[in-house]
Amino acid sequence: MPLNLPDQLPAVELLKKENIFIMDSGRATEQDIRPLRIVILNLMPLKITTETDLVRLLSNTPLQLELEFMKLKSHTSKNTSIEHMKQFYTTFHKMRDQRYDGMIITGAPVEQMPFEEVTYWKELKEIFDWAKTHVTSTLYICWAAQAGLYHGYGIKKYPLNKKMFGVFKHSFNDPHNAISRGFDDEFFVPHSRHTEIRAEDIEKVPELTLLSESEESGVYMVMARNGREFYITGHSEYSPNTLDTEYKRDLQRGLQIEVPRNYYTDNDPSKKPLVKWRAHANLLFTNWLNYFVYQETPYDITQIR
Repeated sequence: MPLNLPDQLPAVELLKKENIFIMDSGRATEQDIRPLRIVILNLMPLKITTETDLVRLLSNTPLQLELEFMKLKSHTSKNTSIEHMKQFYTTFHKMRDQRYDGMIITGAPVEQMPFEEVTYWKELKEIFDWAKTHVTSTLYICWAAQAGLYHGYGIKKYPLNKKMFGVFKHSFNDPHNAISRGFDDEFFVPHSRHTEIRAEDIEKVPELTLLSESEESGVYMVMARNGREFYITGHSEYSPNTLDTEYKRDLQRGLQIEVPRNYYTDNDPSKKPLVKWRAHANLLFTNWLNYFVYQETPYDITQIR
């Protein structure tokens, strides 16, 4: 996909080494099509890592995308330079009059806190409400999925006895939904979380459709408003070494952490991870962009309601 990104974004140079096609703004303006406008609200602490993971997946369709990054006014990132945030990120309050074809809201390292105790909860709720009328389709990932379902539909989260950590087998409840087009009967997704949402709560809400779950890791994907909202509890965007990094980080901190399940070759942390979720991840993002963003968004972006 010709992906039109801000000049000097660190992800650009990293992904060029992987032969990802990145289009500069000059060439993009010569194409006689309207690029899809995608905004990413990146709540993860390591911004550049998350940017790179998402751009890698967004680059896998023939659609032209114009990518923007949103930040919160009520929260300052402690793990990314001020210069990076100023150069590539814009606050929601400066973007609120804009409309976007698609939006991605990432997870955040606050899942064990009550939602109301998160310092930026008020602003985040405002963004959730804004997205309903200013974005054609929104993808909520991990903690953002829990937060969005709680705010919009009253779905609770529950603490787990131990961290859901590893790569787990999933299936689709509705294999005919366009988001699952091309998927195998079983597919794998990384998870890294201390809380869960439950299928029985989802099934009580008529506006929600439980699309995919796992015997081991539970609810994975929920759809609302005919695909204008997708809530995903796992991390399909993770790079091959992300769980390894998290595991070794927690060991160094002296935390009680089990070896991520179904991840290392022979379940041996001294061996390389066995990557088995990348095909699913690419299909997920490609299907979302094609069937729920490109096929549904109006050519006149001001008509998004």
